[in-house]
Amino acid sequence: MRYLILAVVFAAMWGNTNGQSLKKYSVGQSGCSAYFFCDPGTFGLSKSPDSSDVYTGECVTDDLTYGLICVKLKDKIKEMTESENTLIAYLDYLKNQLQITSSAGYGKGHRLKNSENTRGVIDYWTDKDKANWKVKGWTDGKYIAVLYATSAKELPEQRVNIFLDGLVLP
Repeated sequence: MRYLILAVVFAAMWGNTNGQSLKKYSVGQSGCSAYFFCDPGTFGLSKSPDSSDVYTGECVTDDLTYGLICVKLKDKIKEMTESENTLIAYLDYLKNQLQITSSAGYGKGHRLKNSENTRGVIDYWTDKDKANWKVKGWTDGKYIAVLYATSAKELPEQRVNIFLDGLVLP
């Protein structure tokens, strides 16, 4: 009986320290979806200057903010090198908007689910408030998506990586 009680207490403690489990959420009407550790709610929709649809959403759990910006491009980019360069330009734009003060530098060469029709770029940032960011941008020429995790504390790499690789393109 004593071991049963200890097992129940341990299971309850384990469940509380892990937070919410990974769950798939649709990104508005974009056709994309992503796996989050918390509920991002309804994704906001706005238009970019070129009339592309921009979906945004984020949520907070365990002192971590998980977020996604998904751009459904108005005009498809056919060349993957050009698409990757556009993704990098968008990340540069976000660094300015988010008041990023330092970055590790872009790591290129990533493929979403090993698809040669995608390109991914990763970076580590620090903002003006000294918060830590890890971002990963993805593109297939029809979409540009940026997933990010940010916290005032150290980022749990394994958990964050699962999130950053959890994008599903149509």
